[in-house]
This record gives sequence, C-alpha cells and structure tokens, in this order.
Amino acid sequence: MTSLRQRAFVPALIFIGAVVSIVSSLGAPLIPRLADELHTTVGNAQWALTATVVVAGVASPLVGRLGDGRHRKTVIVVCQSSVVIGGVLAALATSLPLLISGRALQGLGLALMPLTMAAAREHLRPDHAGRVIATLSVVGAAGVGLGYPITGLIADHGGVHAAYWAGTGVSALALAAAIWAIPSPESRDSHQRIDYTGAAIIGAGLVALLVSLDKAAAWGWGSARTLVLLVSGIALLTLWVAHELRTSEPLVDLRLVRHRAVLTANVSGLLLGVTMYLSMVTITQLVQLSTFGFGESVFVAGLTLVPLSVLSASVSRTLPALTRRFGLRPIIPAGALCVVVASVFFGSTASHLWQAFVTMAILGVGLGYTFAAMPGLIVSAVPPEETGSAMGFYQVSRFVGFAIGSGLAVTLLQAFGSDGTPTLHAYRMTAFVGAGVGVLTAVCAWLLPGSPTDALETDRELTAYEREEALLAAAGLEDRDDPGRARAASHP
Repeated sequence: MTSLRQRAFVPALIFIGAVVSIVSSLGAPLIPRLADELHTTVGNAQWALTATVVVAGVASPLVGRLGDGRHRKTVIVVCQSSVVIGGVLAALATSLPLLISGRALQGLGLALMPLTMAAAREHLRPDHAGRVIATLSVVGAAGVGLGYPITGLIADHGGVHAAYWAGTGVSALALAAAIWAIPSPESRDSHQRIDYTGAAIIGAGLVALLVSLDKAAAWGWGSARTLVLLVSGIALLTLWVAHELRTSEPLVDLRLVRHRAVLTANVSGLLLGVTMYLSMVTITQLVQLSTFGFGESVFVAGLTLVPLSVLSASVSRTLPALTRRFGLRPIIPAGALCVVVASVFFGSTASHLWQAFVTMAILGVGLGYTFAAMPGLIVSAVPPEETGSAMGFYQVSRFVGFAIGSGLAVTLLQAFGSDGTPTLHAYRMTAFVGAGVGVLTAVCAWLLPGSPTDALETDRELTAYEREEALLAAAGLEDRDDPGRARAASHP
C-alpha cells in the first residue's frame, strides 16, 4: 500500500460509513412522497425504510463472521457493490415490490459497518484505532441526517427517483474508495467454518418477528397471521440461541455477552435504536403533513434531521472529559435520559416547526454520547480476532431496534389514531412511548454493569481507552502515546 493510500485509509473508512448510513436510511423523509407516487399507503411505503434495516439485521452476523478472516476486503467490496445495485433498482422502480427489493439490497451496506471497524483495529495503532472505531459508530448514527437536506432538495425538484439516483452516484464513489484505499487483511487464516445454519435460523426468526410487529396494526394483534409470525419468530430466535451455544464455531459467540460491558452495549443499542427511528419517522412525517402537520416540503423535513447529525457528532468530543470526571458508568444512562427529554418535549408540544428542530437537537446530544461510548465497551471486552463478530452482534441489536422502531411507528400511529387514521394526538402519544423506551434504556444501562464497586474496576481499565475514543477528526490528529489504551484495547 502506497503512502497516499495509507493517508487515505481512515478518510475512506469514514466516507464509506457515512455513505452507507445516509443511503440506507434514505427512505424516511421520502415516505409520504413515495406513498403518493406509487399509489400505496404510508404504512406500505414505510417498508422502503424497514426492509433496509431488516436485511442489515439479518446479514450483520454473517457478514461480520465472513469478514473476520482473510476475505474482509472482498466482503466489504461485495456489500458496497450491493448498495450501488440496490440504488439503481430503487431509482428505476415503478412499483413498490421493485423499490423494496432495491432498498433491501442496500441493507447489506449497513451490515458492513463492523468490518470497517475491524479493519481500523487491524491496520491502525491501538490509540488511533479506538478513535476511528468511535468515529464510525457515531457516523452510523449521525449519517441519517447528513444527506437528507440535499436529497430532499433533489426530490422536491426532480422527484424521489432523482434522489435515489444521487444516492447511487455517491455509493459508487464509496465503492471506488473501498477498492483503492482499504488494504487486504494481514491475517490469512482460512480454516474458520461459517455457521450458515445459524445464519438461516436467525434470518428467518428476525424476518418473522419484525414483519409481525410491522403489520400488527393492519392485521390486528389477535389475528392468526400476526400471532403465527410472532410466535414463530420468538421460537426461531430461541432455537438460534441454543444452536449458537452448542456449535463449536458459532456465527456469533453469545458467550461474549457474559461480559457485562458487552451486554450493556447490546441492550442499550437495541432500545435506543427503537426510540431513534420512532422519532425520526414520526417527526419527518408530521413536518410534511398539510392537514394537522406543518405542511412543509421534503427538503425541510430533511433539514429537521441536521441537528441530530451535527450535535451527535459534536458533543462526543466532550466524552473524554466526562469520562475522566465521572467514569464510564453514568454515560449511557445520562445519554438515554437526554433522549427521554427530547421525546417528552415533542410529545408535549408538536405544534410548531422549530419544536421539531429542538427535539432533534436534544436527541442528537443523547445519541452522540451513547453511540460513541458503546463500541469501546465491546472492543475492550473481546479478543481482537472476535472484533468483527462481536461488533456484528452489536449491529444486529441496533438494526433490530431500528426495524422495530420503524415498524412500531406505523403501528402506534394507527393504534392512537382515529379509526386507524393517524391524528396529531397519535403523533404526540407515539413520542411519549419513545420516552418510555428511553427510560427503560437508562434503567438497564445503570443496572446491567452491576454495583458501583464492580463498575469502578471496569472504569479503571477502560478510562485510558475511552479518553479520546469519541474524537471525530481521527484522520490527521496528533497521536498521543498511551500504553494504558493498548492494554485496555486488548483486555479480554
């Protein structure tokens, strides 16, 4: 790898992460317009977003395991290629099934995020790798708003298909960056068996569970279809857990969850993912509604997500100072409470456009702290060779939360509405449900690590690692020697 490629490695990883995050979540502000243009309901059009995160959740553990060895770069290129192909299908779609197919392919892009983190860990020094991993995690959350104003402006003037064409073009640039700047893994271990049986079981289980949650409002919670899918999904996921614990080379080593840090990150990531997508879907819809909403354009709906992106990326710069002063234990609960404040604020107001911007700003603060801290907890608790697998499981947790939040938004809006039709009251009540999930996140994140005495030892081991982990300008920053960080990064 040339010197120029070495310098381009970190920017390329961040660019790829930002692109797949933006493109894969591109459906949110476009959903009302998609429903009109494809002559379908908003609930059906919602699958332009839900399908992407469902595929991401199903594919993440398999992609993470495939990329743990010598095929990492190949897997990254294949996943990024699927984003480009999916973008072409979405841009050409004249029917909802074709659109959903294209958007589903783009879900493989989100599944490659753990591999970018694993690549950073292998090819960078431990101190630099920690910061880049945190950057990629925050980009995964913040990226949902980075491209929305531009694509919204394109959609307002050229239609939704033009917005998807724009996303396809940027995805092609990210593919070129992956081919050129990402080196092949140094590890050449090719003896690892892939647990395809486990992949099939978790895939079927997640699809059954998420479809049942998404369609429950339309089918009825007591309908045979809903109950069969719900019970089947839970049964398959239970079978998957038993299978993974028995097999010698599991798709995801669930024994890693015995580490309280890993358990905390996964549970918190799932619950915060639910609240994040509940807020994102409902607010962007309400901004565009002309009846009881604000009657704004897709461009303005995209603008409301900018505070989420900017603040989630910015506030994490203060995480090192907060960690030194208060330790790691209160970071995720405090961030979750910020999310609660955002949801309660919008549920109590939701009458003026500026309130949507304020809500997203507060939400960005909470997500900025939590999503920057969680990967460090996982990386510090697992051996280097399991980074891709462990981060893949974490991504599954987040994507399941995203998918549940996306589908649950439709269910709650219909349940709280009038005769199945969403009302302003329904949007406000959905925000309060999001606040309740945030409270549950804070409680779990405080209790799961154990007693304050137990957590103190974890704080001592991780403080050096977390000190600069959330700095976002990883490329080009002055490196600081910190032997404690290296010890923490390899702590089992």
